[in-house]
Order: sequence, then structure tokens, then C-alpha cells
Amino acid sequence: MPGDSDRRPTWVALAQSKRVLWVLVAAGLALLIGVSVFQALGSFLFLLLLAWLLSIAMEPMVGWLIRRGMSRAMASAAVLFGLMAVTVGIAAMFGQVFISQAQELKDAFPDAVRQAVAWVNTTFNTSFNTDQIYTALQLSPERISELAQRFGGGLLGVFGAVVTFIFNLVTILVFAYYLSADSIKLRRTIGSYLPPRYQPMLMTIWTIAIDKTGGYVVSKVILSTFSSVAYALFFLILDVPFWLPLGVLMGISGQFIPIIGTYIGVVVPALFSLLRDPLDAVWIVVFATIYQQFESYWLTPKISNRTMDVHPAVALGSVFVGVALMGPIGAVIGIPVAAAVITIADTFRRRHELLPELETLQDDDGGSDGDSADAGPPTGAAETA
Repeated sequence: MPGDSDRRPTWVALAQSKRVLWVLVAAGLALLIGVSVFQALGSFLFLLLLAWLLSIAMEPMVGWLIRRGMSRAMASAAVLFGLMAVTVGIAAMFGQVFISQAQELKDAFPDAVRQAVAWVNTTFNTSFNTDQIYTALQLSPERISELAQRFGGGLLGVFGAVVTFIFNLVTILVFAYYLSADSIKLRRTIGSYLPPRYQPMLMTIWTIAIDKTGGYVVSKVILSTFSSVAYALFFLILDVPFWLPLGVLMGISGQFIPIIGTYIGVVVPALFSLLRDPLDAVWIVVFATIYQQFESYWLTPKISNRTMDVHPAVALGSVFVGVALMGPIGAVIGIPVAAAVITIADTFRRRHELLPELETLQDDDGGSDGDSADAGPPTGAAETA
């Protein structure tokens, strides 16, 4: 009948519209459920991220023990317990001094800023006002104390109470052990869910994460340790107040906060030295300059010659993103995570030949950048992928 044939397209269109509507509703519900689950499991996923970083940081030492005949499970346990023993030993020797000096540093910082401003006004005939500076920066002694407790507390400030901190620490250590000890089994399990054509890509990504990102983490930890020891000893020789936490601050900020980290680490000890003996502040700046050159041109190439490098702008951005997403610990782990993502993306990205106009561009120092632009993927990555 003519009427039925005229109505059929309308019913078909209506049915398709209902189907699309139900698909959109289902997708929205799935998104809401996924976001809720992610928020509920966010803390646990963050602990897994820390455990993964710890496991790949352990991998060079684990591999060294495996090559000498030890099983992977025993090697992972030996490295993990060795790191714990070293940490406990250092905490036993310097923990009480560090905590007491850090507490005194937090209490003395506002007065030190006021005295420094007064010294600058007297010496250079300026008229800086401490209260106005605090107001402009939205800082007050109470706010500074709050920030010091939040950010200076390290893991305690992130995870909260001591019991929660201990539980989270045990969780990180347990999962770090299993991620390291069962690394081969985990790779086989993940690979069994992938078609054969994607399994070489899995091996390449895993190898990059261990060799590059793991080496990057280890090298930064070693460089931070050397820097902390050197600056702490120098501050102790100069009789700088709070020499131990200031030395640790210098080592951590200089390595894990790119570009501005060294300046942050120098300003605080120079501030306290300026109030006692302005010449000490000069010596701190001179020592920081000399050590920076020694570290950049000798120490860093010796330690991190086989690890990847991260552009300073990318590193600084990853620190800010890490702080925004994960708090103080995000500043530390932001760069290693960015290093893993950049290395993997650089390995599998498609490369094109440069136009002559781009090929002949010159750097500020007159050198051509064409060679680095045409650089291929890491050795063996393209073939494996």
C-alpha cells in the first residue's frame, strides 16, 4: 500500500535515532563509571606508578646480579633489602639531626627574610617592606608554616598520617619487588594478549623503559646524592645554620627541578649566611658555580652517559604538571615519566626528510642542526619494532 511505503523510512530513521541515543547514553554512563572508578583507585594507581619507577630503577643492579649467577627473584630481593638497609642506616645516623634542623629552619625562615630585607635596605639604601612583600605574594608566617608542613614533610604530607604512610610504603615495596622479580612473566602475560605483530613493539617499549628511563632515574639519584653530600659538607665547613637540610635541598632541587632548581637551592643557604657574614654568601655562590661546572662537564657525563636527556623546557613543564596532578612527589617523578613517554614516542614516530630550507638552518653558535633532526631511532628499536 502507498501509505505503508511512505511511513517505512520514517520508522527506520526513528529506530536509528533511538539506537544512536542509546549508544550515547551508554557511552556517557561508561565514562561516568570509568571516572568514578579511576577516582576511587587513584591513590592505588599512584602507588603502582611509584612502585614501577622503583622497579625500573632497581633493574640495572638486578641485571648485574643476574649476570653473576643469581636468580631474578633473589637479585630483586637483595637489591630491595640493600636499598632499605642503606636508607635505614642513613636515617639512623642523620635522621634526628635532619628533623630537628628542618623544624628549626621552618621556624626561623620568616624572621630570616625580615632580617635580610632590613640588611638590604640598610646596605643599598632601599625601602623594601617585608609585610608588603608577604602581602603581594599572599604569604604570612602562618601561611609559610603551613606550606613548610605541607611541602617540607615529603611523603608524610602527601599520604597523610604515619600509619597511612607506612601502609603505602609497604605497598610500594611489595609491588616493586613483584614487578622486578616477575618482570619476565609479566612481559609474557601481556604479550599473550597481543597479536604477534604487536609483540615486538611491546618488547621495544619495555626495553626502552628499563634502559633509558630506569637509567635516568638512577643517574639523577646518584647525582643528587653527590650534590647533597658536597653542599652539606661545604655548609658545615662554613658553619651555615641548618647545614644538613639545606644540603639535601640543594641536591634534590638542583637535579629534579630543572633550570631554576640550582638557584632555589643557593638562595636559601645564602640568605641565612648573609645575616651572619655576607662573605659566606659570596663563598656559597662561588662554590655553587664551581660545582655546577664540575658536575656538568665531568660528573654527569661519567654517570649518565648511557641514559637519555630531557630538554630543559620539557623537564620544567613536567615538574609543574607533576606538582599540579600529584603534589610534591609529582615534582620528583614528573621528569622520569616524561622521559619514558618522550623516548617511546621518539622511537615509533614517523620521520620525514627535511626541506633544504630547514636542513641549512644554523644554530646561534653557527652549527647546523640538520644531523640531529635526521637522527634515527635508538639502536635496534626500529628493527625490533
